[in-house]
Amino acid sequence: MRAVVFEEFGREARVREVPDPVPAPQGVVVRVEATGLCRSDWHGWMGHDEGIALPHVPGHELAGVVEAVGAEVVGPRPGDRVTVPFVCACGRCGACASGAQQVCERQTQPGFTHWGSFAEYVALEHADVNLVAVPEELSFATAAGLGCRFATAFRAVVGQGRVAPGEWVAVHGCGGLGLSAVMIAVAAGARVVAVDVSAAALDLAKAFGAAACVDAVAHPEGADAAVRELTGGGAHLSLDALGSPVTCTASVRSLRRRGRHVQVGLLPRAAGAPVVPMARVIALELEILGSHGMAAHAYPPMMDLVRSGTLRPDLLITSTIGLAEAPAALAAMGGAVGAGVTIIEPGRTRRGALGG
Repeated sequence: MRAVVFEEFGREARVREVPDPVPAPQGVVVRVEATGLCRSDWHGWMGHDEGIALPHVPGHELAGVVEAVGAEVVGPRPGDRVTVPFVCACGRCGACASGAQQVCERQTQPGFTHWGSFAEYVALEHADVNLVAVPEELSFATAAGLGCRFATAFRAVVGQGRVAPGEWVAVHGCGGLGLSAVMIAVAAGARVVAVDVSAAALDLAKAFGAAACVDAVAHPEGADAAVRELTGGGAHLSLDALGSPVTCTASVRSLRRRGRHVQVGLLPRAAGAPVVPMARVIALELEILGSHGMAAHAYPPMMDLVRSGTLRPDLLITSTIGLAEAPAALAAMGGAVGAGVTIIEPGRTRRGALGG
């Protein structure tokens, strides 16, 4: 199969032919029809994540068709249209037994713990626990985002954040994850303040229903003061959807009394540790929460909203590229990131079936 491969961290990846994956006894191989380009992929390429073995194929946000199944798989069958959470759970540990598969003790993550979806095919573990059916009316490009950015934002806003109608929600960082959070919070009846350094990203946030936008560049003293002024004292719920020391601190400082901060953007060690204003956390009785993806069993309510048109993840897609363009696009994620989401469509250029 063709895949995007890098052999050194931070050095340009290239498309080349590599051996076809084979399914584990409880796993499947999926023919990748669409896969999202995410800043997390860039962090992995740069070497900011532990445990990535070289050479490596990135990509963790995918949708496609089951091509082959392991001998012990019960449910999924070849031909099924599927997506998968970026955290693939084992289904047997204590966290999984409690329903918290998103923090599985033995989790695997395509594109990080093993080769990912910037390829024609990808192997996925524990298929009966992790695969999510994609309805026929949903395009693969739209469904790809449900494996990471959109599902992650949904749980961060609705599950961990406990958003309520009429509340003020601040979203710091309006990339794919942040714009998803904006759309979801607006659909829940909240009033959203979007914060970013990109005018194009803020324009999209406004198009998705943000009540106000804050250009962080125009507030070098901190965007949090602007958020507090716009919301009459601070947000009820604030999310760091980027993952940086600056946005994490600003998110916490954006809150009103008894507000809730959700850290959903990953914080790579290379950026340093954020300074959380704990004195403010104590004085205002703030809540500090983490959010890490969403378990496969929790998808139905989100899927229902997508199928009904209440949520429109398709509107987040602003660029579609082929596999050959992916290496350059991956490297460019370290600079000024364009607004919206880029989808990679690997295509089928070599043969009609795996191993055929």
